[in-house]
Amino acid sequence: MAHPITSRQGRNSKRICEYHKASKGVMTDEKQSQYQQTHGMDAGDHKLTFENGVISIKTMFEYNWMVREEWLKWCEDVPMEELLRPRIGGVGGILHTLFHVIDVEWSWIQVMLGRPDFQESFDLHNRLEKVRELEATFRPDVLQFLRNWDESMETRAFQDTKPDGSIATYTWGEIMRHMIAHEIHHVGQLSIWAREIGKKPISANLIGKNLILPSTNFIH
Repeated sequence: MAHPITSRQGRNSKRICEYHKASKGVMTDEKQSQYQQTHGMDAGDHKLTFENGVISIKTMFEYNWMVREEWLKWCEDVPMEELLRPRIGGVGGILHTLFHVIDVEWSWIQVMLGRPDFQESFDLHNRLEKVRELEATFRPDVLQFLRNWDESMETRAFQDTKPDGSIATYTWGEIMRHMIAHEIHHVGQLSIWAREIGKKPISANLIGKNLILPSTNFIH
């Protein structure tokens, strides 16, 4: 995909689009296994999801991955013509939208690190198995970036040269939060399209996903 801001001012509207400390609870073996399968990380990484008592960006990435996986499973029971059918709003259709959020998540991180981002067209990945393969390829890079994230990176500057030659400066922290909001926005579109074809959408609830383990010290 083109540079996430410059050469995608038109495409970048897709990105900037319409848009604790750890609890002391202990994960069971079953939860640990589920955590690894769902997030691609060890349950031990769960301790990284709280910082200074505040929910961290890592937790919200994990939330997005859980919801994304549910949508990919949901797609297995939908005819391919419906997954590819152009829809009103967003980047196009259901499968194209899932491809898009996977691309955008990885590409933003690449450009922050000064590396080339993803340039391939959806036309090369317009099958469910191809989208899954792309996510499996990109996820380790995203996960490693999140594991390395620390407070000093929040205000690190990212400069974007726009087509008119002007320069805009963003912080890495706001880009990361934009990435989270970007996917949540597109998931809302998926929910609308699901109802249009008569299928129940995936729940967007964060509650109940065991992303934040309860403390045994305070039970209200």
